[in-house]
Amino acid sequence: MSERRVRVRFAPSPTGALHIGGVRTALYNYLFARQHGGDLIFRIEDTDSGRFVPGAEEYIIESFNWLGIKFDEGVSFGGNHGPYRQSERRDIYKKYVQQLLDADKAYIAFDTPEELDAKRESVKNFQYDASTRMSMRNSLSLSADEVQQLIASGHQYVVRFKIEPNEDVHVNDLIRGDVVINSSVLDDKVLYKSADELPTYHLANIVDDHLMEVTHVIRGEEWLPSAPLHVLLYRAFGWADTMPQFAHLPLLLKPDGKGKLSKRDGDRLGFPVFPLEWHDPKSGEVSSGYRESGYLPEAVLNFLALLGWNPGTEQEIMSLDEMVKLFDITKCSKAGAKFDYVKGTWFNHEYILMKSDEEIARHFDEILKAEGFDEPFERVVQVVGMMKSRVNFAKELMPLCRFFFEAPTEYDEKTAKKRWKEDSAQDMSRLAEVLEGLEDFSLEHQESVVLKWIEDNGLHMGNIMNAWRLTLVGEGKGPHMFDISAFLGKEETLRRMRRAIEVLG
Repeated sequence: MSERRVRVRFAPSPTGALHIGGVRTALYNYLFARQHGGDLIFRIEDTDSGRFVPGAEEYIIESFNWLGIKFDEGVSFGGNHGPYRQSERRDIYKKYVQQLLDADKAYIAFDTPEELDAKRESVKNFQYDASTRMSMRNSLSLSADEVQQLIASGHQYVVRFKIEPNEDVHVNDLIRGDVVINSSVLDDKVLYKSADELPTYHLANIVDDHLMEVTHVIRGEEWLPSAPLHVLLYRAFGWADTMPQFAHLPLLLKPDGKGKLSKRDGDRLGFPVFPLEWHDPKSGEVSSGYRESGYLPEAVLNFLALLGWNPGTEQEIMSLDEMVKLFDITKCSKAGAKFDYVKGTWFNHEYILMKSDEEIARHFDEILKAEGFDEPFERVVQVVGMMKSRVNFAKELMPLCRFFFEAPTEYDEKTAKKRWKEDSAQDMSRLAEVLEGLEDFSLEHQESVVLKWIEDNGLHMGNIMNAWRLTLVGEGKGPHMFDISAFLGKEETLRRMRRAIEVLG
């Protein structure tokens, strides 16, 4: 038999914003598919109609467009295995529910929520399984006539999977090896509900993976307890030969303390847990996103890739293509990965340094325009070139760089006290005269003339430069002084110097 083409899927539920852990799962699926020349499917699992949130599906697609994770087929991407939205596959699932019922692998249960609650109260650790099913109201304990009457009278029911007790179920996991769970700890899971004529996650997921020819299921560790059930379902359908390989990824853990990463951790420590800003249509609450916080998508992917996997070398900065080459699903950690958001900031800084000045300038130009500055783009590029090494995010450029575009109206008191000495006004007046006499105001020419003037006059280099910086910037920050004066030009440099002399005295 020829080897099957690798096909993996990312299948979120449209119940709200996409968590950053979901982004990592999608990324690992993408890397695995690309590495094996396979396909990445985008499926929407919306069988739980009560939890559907308007706008969530569009938000998820927009997130992946921003991140640069491309799908080969699925919702909004097309393909030959559709429909890819589970709510549009009702009739497909009904056929497979009937197949299980006919084979005596499933049964119909009529127990009401109230009856189930009463049973849970009267029986400690109650589980609907081989030891309790005959005491419940279902097609195993009732006669065929009673079952038909209940269905005919419109009584709501569910279809439960019939799990045989005391069987060791083996899950062959690419990360965790052979995971063995005894079937007696599993309950007879609900596979279908007559109330909305929709299957539950467990059935829909198995049927879809089979029909969409999925070869590998790469998902979060939280789904590991479901894996034995899914193995048993594959067998019940007679699909054991085409069962996908499982890989259960480690959890993303809180940056501090114990437990898995939550939105509250982000709110508490000041970092996003969603790729894009999310406006909750129910509560009206707005949650921050990586895009709006100023992260570059490449930095986010690089950061996430290394949470739970590493290439076995010291290399940390990797393009998406490099990750595809280096990725090895079997080298993923079994233990949870602490979400080091500070490292995420470091990645963003490194990617800002790697980007061209023009690219960062496009982000900064938007910020400048929002602040009311309409500067020629080449000047914005020039400022970015001088200052990008000092920031982690493009938005941090504004407070650092305002002085390039706006003369100081006041002077930092602490800096003035330290840097503006008794003879500073006189020195600055003399320096202004030297600068005024320059026809060539280029950085190199200014530097040679001014340094010679300082030396010839026996002046203190630090005192001159610190006082000059205060006149042009208003405080003790900024790049090399001649970079600043050359950028401002002769006229603006002299205007700022004279005003400072007047104000500081």
